[in-house]
Amino acid sequence: SIMDKLPSMSEDVQSLWCTGICFPEETPRFSLFEALFFNFGQCYAELSLPVRLVDVVVPGQAAANVTVYQFVCVHLCAFIAALPPTYFSQLEHALLDAVLSTSLITSMLAMDTWCFLARYGTAELCAQHVLIIAQLIKLCPGECHQLSHLSVLLRRMVFLMAADHQVEFMNNHPPGEVENLALWQHISLKAFTTELRKQVANDITTAVVRVCQQWASNKYTLGDLVQLNSSLAALLTVCSSAEEVMEPELQVVASEAIAQLWPLFHVKQVSQQPSLQHTLCLLLPLLGFFVQALKPVLITQVLSLLLSLLQLEPPSHVRLAALDFLSSLRKLHMPTEMQSHVLPMLSSLFSSLLADSSWIIHQHALEAFTQFAEETSHEEAISQSLHSEEVKNKVILFLNKTCHSDETEEARLERLKQEEVVLQKYFTKVKTSDTQEEVQLQAPIISEEPSAKRPRQEPDNDEKYDTEIRSVEAALQALRMLVQKEQPPHWLSQKLQELQTSLTSLQRHVQGLLPP
Repeated sequence: SIMDKLPSMSEDVQSLWCTGICFPEETPRFSLFEALFFNFGQCYAELSLPVRLVDVVVPGQAAANVTVYQFVCVHLCAFIAALPPTYFSQLEHALLDAVLSTSLITSMLAMDTWCFLARYGTAELCAQHVLIIAQLIKLCPGECHQLSHLSVLLRRMVFLMAADHQVEFMNNHPPGEVENLALWQHISLKAFTTELRKQVANDITTAVVRVCQQWASNKYTLGDLVQLNSSLAALLTVCSSAEEVMEPELQVVASEAIAQLWPLFHVKQVSQQPSLQHTLCLLLPLLGFFVQALKPVLITQVLSLLLSLLQLEPPSHVRLAALDFLSSLRKLHMPTEMQSHVLPMLSSLFSSLLADSSWIIHQHALEAFTQFAEETSHEEAISQSLHSEEVKNKVILFLNKTCHSDETEEARLERLKQEEVVLQKYFTKVKTSDTQEEVQLQAPIISEEPSAKRPRQEPDNDEKYDTEIRSVEAALQALRMLVQKEQPPHWLSQKLQELQTSLTSLQRHVQGLLPP
C-alpha cells in the first residue's frame, strides 16, 4: 500500500521513505527497499504454503489469486518504474544486499527485480550492471552462498544484454584465457548469437584441454585443484549450453583430455579430500556427455570406483553426480563382451542408490533410473536393479506419478514453523561466520583448498594394490548378485575355474616374493 501511494506524495515524503540513514547521528532505520527485503525474508511459512492474495496483476483485468511472492514482486517492480532517479543509488544498494543475503527466497526476489530493472532501463545500464556483477564474482575468494547467488544473477543478466555489449563483455573477459574460466563457468552460452556462441565454445574448450593435458603430465598440489575445477566447470557449461556448435574434432580432443584425468582418482583420496570430490562431481557428467567416445575399459573403471566409493558413504553431491553418469549410460549400446563387466556393476549401483535413505538421493535415483529404463537397449539391467519388492513398488508409484501424503494442514504448518527456526539458526551462524572472516582479511566461507597443501604424489604400492583389490571385490559382488537372480550361462563355470587357477598361481607368486 505504501509503495502504491508513495509516487503521488511530495518529494520530502518520498525522501524520508527511500533514503534510510543519511547521517550517523540519525536514529537507525531501514530505507523502504531494505525494510521490504528484510520483512519478506521473515515470511517463510507464507511463501512455503503458499498463502494466496487477491490482487489485480494487470490493469483492466479481473482480480486473481496470486502468491505472496507474486504480489510483492509485481508491486515492487511497479514502484521502481515510477522511482525518481534521485533514489536510484539506494535501490542499487538494497538490491545488491538482498542478492547477497543468506535467504535464498529474498535473493530470488532481488534477482527478479534486478532483471526487471535491466529490461526496463537502458541497454547501457544493463551492460554496466553485468560488468559490476562479473567483477564481484571474480573477487569472491572461494565457494560461498554469495558466489552462488551472484552467478545465478549473472547468468540471467547476460541474456538481457544487447548483442554489441555481449561482444564487448567477451573482449573484456576473453574466454580463451585460463584465468577467466572461473567466470565463464557461470554463463550460459545460449545467451549469445550462434556465431558468437561457437567462438566462445571453441575458445573455452581449447583452454580447458590445455589445462587437462598439463594436469595429466605434471605434478601439482591438491590446492591447485581450484583451477582444474574451474576449467572442468567451464567445459561442462559449454557441453550443456552449446553442444550443437562444438566442432566434432574438438569434441574428440576434449573427450581424450578428460579421459586422461581418470588415473588421478583413487578411492581413498576421493573419500578424504572434498576438493577432489568436487573434481569427481564435475568429471562424471563430462564423461557422461562424451560417453559414446569412451573406451569400455574406462567405463568399467568408473563404475568400479563408484561401487567402492559408495561403500564408504560419500557426501550427497558425489552420489548425485554418480546418478548423472549412470543415467548417461542409457545412450550406450554395449557389445556382448562389455555387457558381462558393465551391466552387473550398473545394476548394483542403481539398486544401492534407489534404496538410499536420503530423500533427495532417492528422488534423483528414481528420475535417473526412469530415464535409463526408457531409453536403454539392455533391458536385463532394469530387472536386475529392482532386487526388492519395496524398491520395485516405489519405482512403479513414481512412474504412475502417484503421491501419498498423510500430512494434515495443521501438521504442515507446524513443520514449516520448525523449519523456519532451523533456518534462522543457520542464517545467524552464517552471518556470524561472515563477520568473523571479514576481520580475518575476508577469508573464504568454504575454501576449496585442503587444510594442508602438499604435492600430489603418485599413490604408493599399498594404495595401488588396495584400489585393484577393491575393483576385483566389487566385480565379484556384482557377479554373485547376478547369479542369484537368473540362470548363469553354461560357460561361466569354466571361466570361474580359469580365474581360480590364475588366482592360485598369483597367490604362490606373491608368497614367493614376501620375506620369510
